[in-house]
Amino acid sequence: MKILHVNNVYDYGSTGKLTAELHRRLMEHGIDSVVYYGRQKRSTAPNTYKICSEWYAKANNLRSRITGLMYGGCYISTRHLIQAIMKEKPDVVHLQCLNGYFVNIYKLITFLKKHHIPTVLTLHAEFMYTANCGYALDCNRWQTGCGYCPRLRQATKSYFLDRTATSWKNMKQAFNGFSNLQLTSVSPWLKERAAQAPILQHFPNQVIYNGVNTEVFHPMDTTQLRKQLGIPVNTSVLFYAAPFFDITPDSFKGGHHIVELAKRLGPQVQILVAGRYNRSLNYPANIKLLGYVSNQQQLAAYYALADITVLTSKKETFSMICAESLCCGTPVVGFEAGAPEQISLSQYSKFCKYGDITTLTHFVQETAAHLPSRREVALQAQQVYSLDTMVKQFINCYHNLMEKSHAL
Repeated sequence: MKILHVNNVYDYGSTGKLTAELHRRLMEHGIDSVVYYGRQKRSTAPNTYKICSEWYAKANNLRSRITGLMYGGCYISTRHLIQAIMKEKPDVVHLQCLNGYFVNIYKLITFLKKHHIPTVLTLHAEFMYTANCGYALDCNRWQTGCGYCPRLRQATKSYFLDRTATSWKNMKQAFNGFSNLQLTSVSPWLKERAAQAPILQHFPNQVIYNGVNTEVFHPMDTTQLRKQLGIPVNTSVLFYAAPFFDITPDSFKGGHHIVELAKRLGPQVQILVAGRYNRSLNYPANIKLLGYVSNQQQLAAYYALADITVLTSKKETFSMICAESLCCGTPVVGFEAGAPEQISLSQYSKFCKYGDITTLTHFVQETAAHLPSRREVALQAQQVYSLDTMVKQFINCYHNLMEKSHAL
């Protein structure tokens, strides 16, 4: 069996690391695996190929802002990818995240459909069925064809034109009649949303959780790390992570709620924040900014040090933060954001309505007063979120799709 993976990045960011782990473990199972990706640095890992230069992706980014079409263009890199697929002759093509201005999604899907190539499409965000935004939030226009986008600049980055209806039509036309397509969603919430989308609702859809590397994310002794950070033994520690710590009122990851939480909890609680930040930021003294944490072992140590991990996003389609934290034995408290409250271990998590900072504060205090056994939390979490579980499910998915395709 030969699997060809396509993702916007390799071994970088959440989907890039998932793609890398899946690729490595498939090869360990004796499965022929190859990865084609578009962005970031060129990988030296075996059977991995970058198909798009950074300057070309940036040029397509600019093109999309002018034309208003986020997922078109990219003619050269898309041709390279299609030629690679024809050369590799995979049994299954596995598509992950296709954003990042490295591939023309409409042309790629049309090619795979036309050539009857068995394809797995993993939904990590919403853009494959909205045909535009990665997070639709409270907008439902993706159910009826888009157009007149209420969040045009935020959702599409278009400078001038609202082409959301055109993109929606292009995406629907690309998927129409695709007989060899299997969807996988990283959460029940995302599967439920896809079932409401005219673009993808007719395709079979299976939930497969994102896998956590439990050799890295597990409980550990963090005494030395606590000393290095200057945190007294009797001080409760909260952990918050985001790509960028934004404390403006409309921030998507809800950094402003972390500031308010810090003010309410006071100096007896230390909040560790992982993520890039503006150097001129003003924040309470009980918040410690760690900067961007790229090292997975270091990230796991912060989870293991914390008593509680806090989630304040408006929407999440899965939440690796939730899964990684639980695998490290650390319970989670946060706002309801779609997927996290579904995929989290309910006995070790508490979620309240988005923006209800009073209840969030109460949940933090209540959880801190009755902390569960780290070992108990981790043991249960690792059974649910392990990479081994994810890989086995994908292998079964590939086999089932191949059998179905042969029967057509």
